Amino acid sequence: MRISEVKRQTKETAITVKLNLDGKGQHDIATGIGFFDHMLTALAVHGGFDLTVHAQGDLYVDGHHTVEDVGIVFGQALKDALGDRKNINRFGNSLIPMDETLARAVVDVSGRPFLVFEGQFSPLCLGTYDPSLTVEFFRAVAHHSELTIHLAILYGDNDHHKTEALFKAFAHSLKVAVALNESDVLSTKGVL
Repeated sequence: MRISEVKRQTKETAITVKLNLDGKGQHDIATGIGFFDHMLTALAVHGGFDLTVHAQGDLYVDGHHTVEDVGIVFGQALKDALGDRKNINRFGNSLIPMDETLARAVVDVSGRPFLVFEGQFSPLCLGTYDPSLTVEFFRAVAHHSELTIHLAILYGDNDHHKTEALFKAFAHSLKVAVALNESDVLSTKGVL
């Protein structure tokens, strides 16, 4: 089983992430930001990963440190769970609709961290979640998991739908990319 647990404590946040890439979508999420909890739950369920995220952050400031730091720790847990990255599909892509919105995610478990993010949000919060933090979360995930991630909101109006479609598209893409196969390392270099 590809399982990892990572903890991170700073003056701004205290975070624990447990990740099982070969799980069944079980989840235990508590970040103090309701909409973000909803997105991480969608990530677990749609990716088929068992995911525990417990975070305490300086929410009296805003959600930025909590969301970004959860991305850092999730990325570290993902990198650790992937190990030597052998016997995986490596690539995954997904288009996910949510009502009027269509989102695309493309993932390469490349060992080269990079994020391309195309999308716009209004300045209004979703509960206490600022949707502009979505790019901060995925940037942290990309850099700390060493994945190349391309995300795009192809169209849509509702920020709830746009954000949720992105998280679900990423989950489905990641699920395909980390799925096990018989290919050893899918690279002409022989390593990822």
